[in-house]
Amino acid sequence: MALRPLDNALPIAPARPKKQPKVAVSIQKLSDLGVNDENRAPLPPTTSDATIDYIPSENLKALSDPEIKIHRLVEGLESKDWLKVCDSLNNARRFAFYHSTLLLPILEKVMSVLVKAMKNPRSALCKTSIMASSDIFNTFGDKLLESTTSDAFDQMLLQLLLKACQDKRFVCEEADRALKVMVMSMTPVPLLHKLRAYVSHASLRVRAKAAISISHCVSKMGLEEMKEFGLAALVQITAELLNDKLPEAREAARSTVISIYKAFTENEEQKQESWQSFCQSSLPAIHAQAIVKIVPSS
Repeated sequence: MALRPLDNALPIAPARPKKQPKVAVSIQKLSDLGVNDENRAPLPPTTSDATIDYIPSENLKALSDPEIKIHRLVEGLESKDWLKVCDSLNNARRFAFYHSTLLLPILEKVMSVLVKAMKNPRSALCKTSIMASSDIFNTFGDKLLESTTSDAFDQMLLQLLLKACQDKRFVCEEADRALKVMVMSMTPVPLLHKLRAYVSHASLRVRAKAAISISHCVSKMGLEEMKEFGLAALVQITAELLNDKLPEAREAARSTVISIYKAFTENEEQKQESWQSFCQSSLPAIHAQAIVKIVPSS
């Protein structure tokens, strides 16, 4: 006989789903997601980085329709797309080489973008901006001080000194080249006035890079130019660098002393005063002694 269901029977509850086991998910840091950290080794190039072409200056080609493209240059430099900024920086280099009169009116704006790009942690953008600064130095030379504000030049000089101190070798080497081009393309005296500010910089490495640029600058100068800057001031700067902690700064200072000494002793009028007497009259005794030891007394 079939059993009848009970009218008061409770409904059977559905089975509760089992809890899913928790899975640990690793979270990548920003520095692991394609952004280079200046204090770490450079990351391998990404697909985007690999598309950057570092064009040597001698391989740059002139632009077609430069009068039209100059109006688009600033827009490209201010783009939020870093690849477009790199392309615009290379165009700025082309303008510097082949159409410099068109670039001159917006030169300060271009320098501002260069400084911003040098601060960018993306190495490709940083290197491209440094290469652009070399070409701008090479083309405009002293006009950079005549056609732009002092602050614009100072900011670019500071960034080049900082980048020359980096651990990223290819950025550091590019900045060193740019500083050499700067020295070769500009009149020594006004440039020395700019460089002397970094002799007392808080960073040892910045001081060393500034000392090297000062040495290159002084090697181009004759005695009259040294006197225009201030011969006593020049040996005082050099004496300060001779006591620096980094050997690169001290070696650059010794090279500077030799350049000053050669200019001093080759001048017929200056021979009436001995090199040793000049150093003793311009420096404290202990510093004068350190300077005189570098080269034989005249």
